[in-house]
This record gives sequence, C-alpha cells and structure tokens, in this order.
Amino acid sequence: MSAAKLVHGYEVVIGFETHTQLATQSKIFSRASTAFGAEPNTQACAVDLALPGTLPVMNRAAVECAIQLGLALGSHIAPRSVFARKNYFYPDLPKGYQISQFEIPVVQGGAVSFFLDGEPKTVRLVRAHLEEDAGKSIHGLTSVRDYSEGSYESISELENPIPFGSSGIDLNRAGTPLLEIVTEPDMRSSDEAVAYAKELHKIVTWIGMCDGNMQEGSFRCDANVSVRKPGAPLGTRREIKNLNSFKFMQQAIDFEVRWQIEQIEDGHAIQQATVLFNPDTGETRAMRTKEDAADYRYFPDPDLPPLLIAPEWVERVRSEMTELPRAMAERFVRDYGLPEYDAATLTQSKAMAAYFEDTATACGSPKLASNWIMGEVSRRMNAGEVAFDQLPVSSTQLAALISRIADGTISNNAAKQVFDTLWIEGGNVDAIIEAKGLKQMNDSGELEKIVDEVLAAHPKNVEEYKAGNAKALNGLVGPIMKASKGKANPAQVNALLLKKLG
Repeated sequence: MSAAKLVHGYEVVIGFETHTQLATQSKIFSRASTAFGAEPNTQACAVDLALPGTLPVMNRAAVECAIQLGLALGSHIAPRSVFARKNYFYPDLPKGYQISQFEIPVVQGGAVSFFLDGEPKTVRLVRAHLEEDAGKSIHGLTSVRDYSEGSYESISELENPIPFGSSGIDLNRAGTPLLEIVTEPDMRSSDEAVAYAKELHKIVTWIGMCDGNMQEGSFRCDANVSVRKPGAPLGTRREIKNLNSFKFMQQAIDFEVRWQIEQIEDGHAIQQATVLFNPDTGETRAMRTKEDAADYRYFPDPDLPPLLIAPEWVERVRSEMTELPRAMAERFVRDYGLPEYDAATLTQSKAMAAYFEDTATACGSPKLASNWIMGEVSRRMNAGEVAFDQLPVSSTQLAALISRIADGTISNNAAKQVFDTLWIEGGNVDAIIEAKGLKQMNDSGELEKIVDEVLAAHPKNVEEYKAGNAKALNGLVGPIMKASKGKANPAQVNALLLKKLG
C-alpha cells in the first residue's frame, strides 16, 4: 500500500473495479457470438434473452481466462467456486438478475506491481470473479458526443440514430463473459490509479485473455473514490462508472477529489453514490444511490453447479502460458544487467520486449539498446503515434547504429543524425555515415595537433585548470570539437587533455 499523498490536508483513497471482456468466441453461458459491431439484437440467442425453458451452460474458455489471470497475478485459484444471482432491474437485463459470483469467487487475492516515477508500487487485489454482461440501453442518440456521454460500448447504432426522446435496447452484449477484478483501496492519487490501470491493461492483453480495446468496452474501469483526514476511518466513497480512457480516468478522479473536499469543507456529508463523468465539462454527476450487497439479494444460482477446477487443469494452463511480463523483466535484469526500471519499461508490451531483445542480441550492448529504445525510439513513437510493430527503423538497423557508437565510429550526436535519416528515409547505417561524413576523428596524430593548437590559444583556461579549477577543462573541449567539425572522439579528447595538462 502506498504512502499518503495529501490534497489540501486530505488523504485520497482509491479502489478499482475493472470489467475485462474475455477473449472467447462465444458468450459465457450460451453459444451466441461475442463479435463486436454486429447489428443490434442479431447476436442474442434464446439463453441470452432468458426465454422460458432455457438453461445456462458454462463456457470452458472463460474459466481458462480466469485461471490465466490468477496465475499472472499470483492469486489463489479456488478449486471450488459458486455462481450467484445478483438481482436488480434494468431494461437491458432480460432475466431481471445477473449471473455473477459473490461468496466464493474463482480468483482470490494477488497483486499488481508497477513503477510510478521510478518508484515501485503494489496494489493488492481482493478478488476476480466471472460474470455475464448486460445489454445496453440507447436513449435518443444523435451524435458521437451523445455516445461518449452515455459511456456506451458500441457506436454501430449511430449509423441509424434513434430519434430524440426515443429509447432502444440492444442485447448483443447480454451474456458476454466478463472477469471483474476488484482491488483493495490501496491507491492514493489519480497518477497511481492510472498507472495501476495501465499495468493491469498490459497484463490482460499480454496473456491474451482480453483484447483491451477500451473504445469497444473490452476494458472498463470503475473508480471508488473517497477522502479523509490522515489517520481517520475511511470516508464515504462514490463510484465513478465506465471510465474507458486513461485520460478521462485521471480527469474524473481529480475532479471527484476536489468536489468531495469542497463538500466536506462546506459542512456537507458525502452520500454514497454511483456517478458518471462528462468529458465535455470535466465534471462528475450523480446517477443513482449506490447499492450495497444486501440490495442485490444474492443467492446461489440453482441452474449452475459449483465450478470445480482441478490442480491438473491449472498446471496445464500454466504450461501453455507465455512468459509473463514480470518474469521477463526479472530475466532482463539477470541476463542483460539492466536496472529494474529499464526492465519494467521494456516489458510494457510484447512487441517492445521483442524489439529490445532482438536489438540487444544483435549489437551486444544491452544498456545502450535500452537507452535508445526508452529514449529516442519512444520519443518518436509518441510524437508520431506509431506502434512498435510499425516502426520504420528495424531492430537490425538500430543494432547496427548502436554498434557504431560502441566501437567509436560515430558520436552520440552523429548517431541521432543517422537515426533521423533511418526514420524518414531508411537505408544502411554505414552508407549513411559515409554519405554524411559523420565518422569520428580517430587519427591520434591529427587530433593531438588540434589539441595543441587549442591549448596554445587558451592559456587562461590552462592556468585555471592547473590552479585547481577542474571546470576550466570544459572551456577547452568546446573549441576542440569545433576545430574538428564535431568529429573528434570526446573520450579521446578528454584523455589527451588530461595527459597534456598533467
């Protein structure tokens, strides 16, 4: 759990509930498709519509997704878990209840670890439980803005907008398999909450249990936010629903914190509620009074037997899983000698990790490879919004460039010029170096002549250095680099200066 970070004398307390849509071909209790973007109500079968005489049948692939998450987060995977009926009425919930898990969830405990501003953080998990999604209500949509304000997961209906004042029900999502991941209230700032959400997003997409598409509603976060004076009991929380972008997540939490503090300072009590975030105004607004468990009248679903997961099933899933980002980061530290922060950054995605490994192996300088990927490559990616699998500079080209830095052929400044050309035009590293005349001056005789000339032209710097002013040496390096037209090897320049100045 994180140290307290005070806002106007108050401690912020945040817990998350994240709904991850599982990457299955069919729904959790029926064979209906989960494909995104179909016409409304074309992917809802008799089970999803809760027609009389239908019974749910558990989707084995959804259970395997839950096992994968449990293994990835160091959780306990319950050998026996139970499904319950969560009773509430909404027009887009055909049965009048949602099949979920309450008393015994399939995944219990675990943690998500990440770095924030170079510092390690850990958020503990309470549970992750399997459940079905509801459908969605569409109220008089006429524009994309109406869609974002309503936090809907599909914009297919916008091709034929519902007239103003009318409502429609789309049950395509009804029965879509979800794994709801619930944290302890361990986060103490919006920065930390967003960092947690990004790390969880990375993990679920890395292991392939969720495609992570936030625009399509595959990864939706609810933030429970409260404030308190340091040392006081937990404050009353308000739940911000359906945050489907990291940017809006931060804005919503920051506004909610300010609002709650203002309410308390004005003498008002915070009422537990569910709220929505409006990205146009940057404000949250209450939607309904927040329900508690008792309001849902949970009871075991009589149509579903307990879910039994044998140890052999868990071990088979473990054997088939890809190397996890946490394990890969540890390997990068162990095998490549990288700092933990570098290793954690380079394992933000499989594509980034593979790019680093290919580059480091080819050039033999893993730390230089890490520096370039975390620095120049990432900077250009962010500026141009390019993904790692679309980079114009291949790992082979970057490795060749790094090799020329390591062997002293070019300086770091010259390497950036080569990288510019590679990014825009492509080409061969050595050919670009030759064409642009970027090779460093490695002729010791020629370089020594330049150093002697600069020393003779700057006697004051020489006297100051010999008198004990070490900074005077810097006043000599610049003229040497200028005289060599930037081609002098900085390391050789420093060595020669120190030698000649004693």
